Amino acid sequence: MGIFLGDDWHVTPAGGATGEAYIAQQGDQKLFLKRNSSPFLAVLSAEGIVPKLLWTKRLESGDVITAQRWVNGRELKSYEMNGTNVAQLLGKIHRSSELLDMFKRIGNSPLTPNIIIENLQKKLSSLQSYDEVLEHGLIYLFKKKDKVDHPKFVVCHNDVNHNNWILSESGELYLIDWDGATVADPALDLGLLLYLYIPELQWDSWLNQYGITLSNDLQLRMHWYVVSQTIFIILWHMQRNEQNEVDRWVKYLVELLKDNTL
Repeated sequence: MGIFLGDDWHVTPAGGATGEAYIAQQGDQKLFLKRNSSPFLAVLSAEGIVPKLLWTKRLESGDVITAQRWVNGRELKSYEMNGTNVAQLLGKIHRSSELLDMFKRIGNSPLTPNIIIENLQKKLSSLQSYDEVLEHGLIYLFKKKDKVDHPKFVVCHNDVNHNNWILSESGELYLIDWDGATVADPALDLGLLLYLYIPELQWDSWLNQYGITLSNDLQLRMHWYVVSQTIFIILWHMQRNEQNEVDRWVKYLVELLKDNTL
């Protein structure tokens, strides 16, 4: 990383799951560098969704390095996810035609309920593991899949965990880490966020700030996507032999499947 920046830059790993992010510092100047980041980072930057993109360089290896303005700030706390700023920023993202057009241009097809079920079945088959609760979850997803077909697709972040929301010292809110983004029903993001962070009695008011009203149809779609994401999480921990996490998420899935109203 330091080769093209110059010897006077100090580059250190920024952590994260991929190991592809770095912090570069020269005196008081600080940059956030990433190797092969999201191809629509420029659009995200232009719309103020992520910190400003400063430059992009292609290495001889073919890798692309991006540099963003360093933001002094912090991750949101769990209880801050019910803030108006979170609802409004997610609404802005989901309504962005520029983001959607860019995502379609790079050849991404929508993540539909059928594709999600196929992916889950392949994953479960590869693990060669049978679990009665997971089987019930897949049966639920299959039975309801035609009822959750939604004609309007948007760009979904697909990991709206509170750790990915950055609040700057000057009060600007950003949603970072777009590597897993996909085109899908907005209920994919909404379900995960509301189920994890927002008390159900506050869903109406939160969604009003986001820009829509709560309906039975939206409730069903959110529940469907939360069940599917929970199964993915269980399989992810199974693959890593993390039994305590498997047990915790299986228990959560049991509670989700008890809701006979959806």
